Amino acid sequence: MGDISRRSFLTGTAVTAGALASLGIVGCAPKTAPEASSASEAASEENVRAHAAKLNPQVETDTAATGACPSLFTEWTMGSLTLPNRVVKSAAGFIGVTSQGITGDLHMQHYGLLAKGGASIVYCDDFAELYPHFRAIPDVGKFVDWKEEELTAFVDNIHDNGSLAGYQLATMGLEFSGFQPDPTAIFQSSDCMDMTAQEISDLIADTITAAETLQRCGFDCVEINAAGENIGQTFMSRNRNKRDDEYGPQTFESRTRFVCEVVRGIKERCGKDFPIQVLINGVEENDKNIGDNALFTTVEENKAMCKLIEEAGADSLHVRIGPCGQHVAEFAGDLYFTGYGIEGTSGYGTQFDFQRHWQGMLKADQSGLGIMTKVAAEIKKAVSIPVGAVTYMDPARDPEFFESLIANGELDFILMNRPLSVDYDYLKKLEEGRLDEIRPCTRCMHCHWDSDASGNQIFSCRTNAAHPFRFASGQLTGGYEPEPASTVKNVMVVGAGPAGMEAARVAAQRGHKVTIYEKDGSLGGLLEFANNVKGPHENLAVLRNYFVKQMEVNGVEVVTNQEVDAAFINEKNPDAVVIATGGKRASLGLSSSNGTNVVSVEDFLTADIADDVVIAGSNVQAIDTAMYLLAQGKHVQVVTPSEAGAIGIGHSYWVRTYTQPTMKALGVRFWPKASVNSVGDGSITITTETGLEQELACGTLVDATDCLPNVELAEGLSVDVYTVGDCARPFNIDEAIFSGNAAARQI
Repeated sequence: MGDISRRSFLTGTAVTAGALASLGIVGCAPKTAPEASSASEAASEENVRAHAAKLNPQVETDTAATGACPSLFTEWTMGSLTLPNRVVKSAAGFIGVTSQGITGDLHMQHYGLLAKGGASIVYCDDFAELYPHFRAIPDVGKFVDWKEEELTAFVDNIHDNGSLAGYQLATMGLEFSGFQPDPTAIFQSSDCMDMTAQEISDLIADTITAAETLQRCGFDCVEINAAGENIGQTFMSRNRNKRDDEYGPQTFESRTRFVCEVVRGIKERCGKDFPIQVLINGVEENDKNIGDNALFTTVEENKAMCKLIEEAGADSLHVRIGPCGQHVAEFAGDLYFTGYGIEGTSGYGTQFDFQRHWQGMLKADQSGLGIMTKVAAEIKKAVSIPVGAVTYMDPARDPEFFESLIANGELDFILMNRPLSVDYDYLKKLEEGRLDEIRPCTRCMHCHWDSDASGNQIFSCRTNAAHPFRFASGQLTGGYEPEPASTVKNVMVVGAGPAGMEAARVAAQRGHKVTIYEKDGSLGGLLEFANNVKGPHENLAVLRNYFVKQMEVNGVEVVTNQEVDAAFINEKNPDAVVIATGGKRASLGLSSSNGTNVVSVEDFLTADIADDVVIAGSNVQAIDTAMYLLAQGKHVQVVTPSEAGAIGIGHSYWVRTYTQPTMKALGVRFWPKASVNSVGDGSITITTETGLEQELACGTLVDATDCLPNVELAEGLSVDVYTVGDCARPFNIDEAIFSGNAAARQI
């Protein structure tokens, strides 16, 4: 046995008391911890599972990156367009926003803010039914009844706010005559094998007509989505195209015929000066059955096909990643890096070896940052039109790298989505070198088909609480930016974790005089500890730095090393108090034996951890602990009273999808609907779901039972009181920050 420490974060560094606590949420403050172990005491190489934690080594990016990317803010041309910078907002939709209408306030505000943010082109997703012969499945959520004047107003909104407007023409979800629904599928989409020759002809004609309509409504360009689950991709990939006609996979010409006919048709109908961008899978791989990839499109094949697409008249290429199974990874390929110690996780319980799979062409050393840049740079060598890459393009995380991409001519432009929606002013702050003021995307994937604690489908953003769905669902009112306060108040915030600092930030932004009190010596609450356990993938150290900077920028008075009780609050006599002191941990009530030590989840990093570990609980803290210890070579089991479907609740749906199958494949055993009864000498006894008692080998029992609310301080106060974060409702960082934002809007 030996101390467990994360060398890259803890070795040679003091671990603060404010850091050692819950792994995925705020609250449940820990006991004071000793200094971290020295390098000689860190986990040895032999204790790290070579086939998992060391398979895809990562280079950690500086959490306090500095500098700028001047080359990103230079002019370039795409066809007839001269563009002011090299950043393009890629197409993406928000469920719940488009449901209110093309010209609904939330839709227009969102795209107006994106345009005001400064991207040279703002592409929107294919939200209108533009194909006369075909309809999309309901899951796609397109408008059936729309008017051209609505599209025109939408475009005018983008133009009025300073950007050009692009529309992505997508065919994902269209139904054709040969389509056979699969009731077990998460998402269903037809492919080229479902189409008759007449349907191919009709879809080409419909796409050309759609482009003409969009041009008439004022759109500056269109993008043909020939990637992912779209029809163009299914023609181009030999894995999916088994046709024996002129659109079959026999030659590069036949594979690209559909896309090229669409491009030529649009040019003929709309004029050669109407720009067309084509989105492709830059390289494909079999995520369902890793290594079974003989028919998957290579970079070399794409270079040959992109030449033909350029000859047809395309004005630029947009390159993204191309798995065949998990649709979400087509635009969020950085999910392959979610979960500590399982980098390369496929979502199917296996791991990619990035030196071998994907032809070894992915940039896979910075947790998915710029993952497609090497592929796009290689494709650029084959064509003369501009080429850009997408998939977690976040220049603020490594300005020097992104500057080099453009300055050295490796890429012509980059495409961004999530970071620009997290902070609408991202590009302005980047250009001015104010990187510590950029609200970071933490890649939690709460923004895409998630569920809350009750299992309801939601969409949110962990760090930008003012997500459009929060308004569409009635959780927030007003606009994306909080309204100025009608009366300035003295506001006291107790607790400087994410919930408290978000409340302080928003209240001060609204004009209130805000003082935040923290019992420890530094701000951030549990974010430092969470970062130490989760690793750098979720940018939690960056998030902490952002919040600390926001206290300065918004004029929040910060008081540290200050315990706050009711008497102190009454003495200060504020107009309003926000209580953000975190939750309190429930306990198993079990003691250590000679052969089994019992430690709390707050203290496990500095505890003596045996080789056989049982974790009691299945919340985000418990699962993060399990992944961390698994990466140290421990044999981990998880015992939880929760049902199997609730394991990891608080992680987003997609994080659970990409982490838990791999954890199981590496030997983690989950015991749902079970309880820990007693501690023996080197073992524990549990009651399983079947009602039987079972003994488990256990040298260390980690108590990660759920946090409970902690509202005692709020009781009996005579001022307006708001409880936020785990203090009010323990769950996760996302809900903690949202609750702080919502409370501050009410003051």
